[in-house]
Amino acid sequence: MYETVIGLEVHLHLKTKTKAFCGCSTEFGQEPNSQVCPVCLGFPGSLPVLNKVALDYAIKVALSLNCKVQEYTKFDRKNYFYPDLPKNYQISQYDLPISRNGFLNIDLDDKSKRIGITRVHLEEDAGKLIHQKESSLVDFNRAGIPLLEIVSEPDINSPQEAYEYLTILKSIIEYLDVSDCDMEKGSLRCDANISIRKKGAQELGVKTELKNMNSFKAVKEALSFEVERQTELLNKSKPIIQETRLWDAKELTTVSMRTKEEAQDYRYFPEPDLPPFIISKEKIEEIRKTIPELPKEKKQRFMQWVSASSANTLVSCKIDAELAERLLQSYSNKKLVADWLINVASSTANSLNCSIAQLGVKEEYYIEIFGYLDKELISNLTAKAVWDEVVKTKKSPSEIIKEKNLIQISDESSLEKNIEEVIEENPKSVEAFKSGKENAVMFLVGQVMKKTKGKANPKMVQEILKRRLTDA
Repeated sequence: MYETVIGLEVHLHLKTKTKAFCGCSTEFGQEPNSQVCPVCLGFPGSLPVLNKVALDYAIKVALSLNCKVQEYTKFDRKNYFYPDLPKNYQISQYDLPISRNGFLNIDLDDKSKRIGITRVHLEEDAGKLIHQKESSLVDFNRAGIPLLEIVSEPDINSPQEAYEYLTILKSIIEYLDVSDCDMEKGSLRCDANISIRKKGAQELGVKTELKNMNSFKAVKEALSFEVERQTELLNKSKPIIQETRLWDAKELTTVSMRTKEEAQDYRYFPEPDLPPFIISKEKIEEIRKTIPELPKEKKQRFMQWVSASSANTLVSCKIDAELAERLLQSYSNKKLVADWLINVASSTANSLNCSIAQLGVKEEYYIEIFGYLDKELISNLTAKAVWDEVVKTKKSPSEIIKEKNLIQISDESSLEKNIEEVIEENPKSVEAFKSGKENAVMFLVGQVMKKTKGKANPKMVQEILKRRLTDA
């Protein structure tokens, strides 16, 4: 009955050494108000000077998102009062941004969908408010940090599509190495505009802007809540108010913050202290040549070794993709490498809130584990236990396996006694197998594994049991 329409605004701190319009450091975590000067504090008479690296990074991102880079661009003053905005205006871009009309393709349910990029433009960030019980403090260290705003078209039609778009966008930015994309530090932030309309309708519904979402999961949850809230209002013939709402992660709900401002409320006008900028075609092509292999291209290369699904997962994080590529090149069993990284290593990394590469496991240790598994010297279960010990102690797999005597028993004569005991002790399962219930053998395998404390080769045990019970 209804269609969801979502547009996303992503704000990204660029990884420059100095701020957008002055020489103050952008280093994170320093003493409050220790990285400020008359320019970023908005003192009368101070003049901004554009950071060249920030401009180059902005162009690099725009090109990577298939945008048309404008040869003529200018900055504007966006006027509004916030306690953490010292000048009472923000240097931003309005009618002549650095770039327009790009796109990003997302994959969902084995289908590709193109999401339009309205614009990528450069601006400066505001400071940071720290709220206390009876007062608020302000830290201006963040004021003036170069901020890239990436605005999508309202082409996103579900919270899941929004999640996929953000995941791919973040991956591209990480590959470009222009931002650390750390949402906890506030260097990547996302606002979402969402409305719903009757299916087939051309006119957009009344939109709500969502803020205060500190993870992609939170974006997805907040959008899902808004879909339900707005649908319920329309079903009851109640009006949807155009407003800004905050996401409450504890209560899993959105709450009204303020009615939404329009562009005219900000009173944009050209920034008089910065001249317009001409970006030559030569400059654009020079920056284009610095763009590295991006996730889409790396995925295509990985597909020579692994499935499209595995390749897609492996390339999502730049440093993990680099590790995966070295391992895939070094080891012949590509499927084992991909499965281990995707199912085992990533699970460990997620539990420790880091990337696979940041686990600090030496590449030769991966190769050792793969070798033990391929030669069936240890079981999958044992390999995972060894892996956990490697991550914890940084010892080599060989050392751990030797210390704990974990090599699988793969000799039939060594397994014979335990197998005979299990057959004698479990007549019901034996009869069930003989009567055609093949799965009954797995229970018997489990009993042999218990008797050998997990050291028996389960594949060999299963083969021996089937042969014994079929011949009996």
